[in-house]
Amino acid sequence: MPRWTPIFFRAAAIYGALVLVPAYFAPWPAEQPNVYLGFVGLALVFQALFWLIASDPVRYRRVMMAVVFEKLAFGVPTLLLFTQHRVGALDAGFAGIDLLLGLGFFLAWKATPKA
Repeated sequence: MPRWTPIFFRAAAIYGALVLVPAYFAPWPAEQPNVYLGFVGLALVFQALFWLIASDPVRYRRVMMAVVFEKLAFGVPTLLLFTQHRVGALDAGFAGIDLLLGLGFFLAWKATPKA
């Protein structure tokens, strides 16, 4: 197993928590705040999953593809919305970061041996 894998997953978890927790204290959208808060909460749950994977990447290798898809689920639609001028550059920037993290998760999955 590559030495960078647990470090990468832990760094992703810390980054995600630092970005997501302040969203609870930002103004919530007037329409459907439950969707907004649900997104933030679910994304925070995935940060815990990243931390768990970092604790034993070989054991949790099968979960790695799920976290790749988690990154794609936000990154791809957000960049498509950006091309349609429906979200701003800040959202596109976060989508780009998510896609880079997803690529890193995919590379970690490929490099981690099967249990």
